[in-house]
Amino acid sequence: MRTIDVIIAVLLVVGGLNWGLWGLFQFDLVAGIFGGNTEVLSRIVYSLVGIAAAYQAFGWKSVQRRWATVRS
Repeated sequence: MRTIDVIIAVLLVVGGLNWGLWGLFQFDLVAGIFGGNTEVLSRIVYSLVGIAAAYQAFGWKSVQRRWATVRS
């Protein structure tokens, strides 16, 4: 399961950077890369970031337990 946790973390970083760029410069990096915010690839990335956030929010305790066993 650690692989999915890393993928989720990467998606959350992408989403956070995208929101930060939007807040500071009104620039949407995902839309800039994929040709607009209504393009299919942009919508897929936005959806994956949203799913990653939901996974992290609802599964926080289980993620903590998994990573606690790695450090032991």
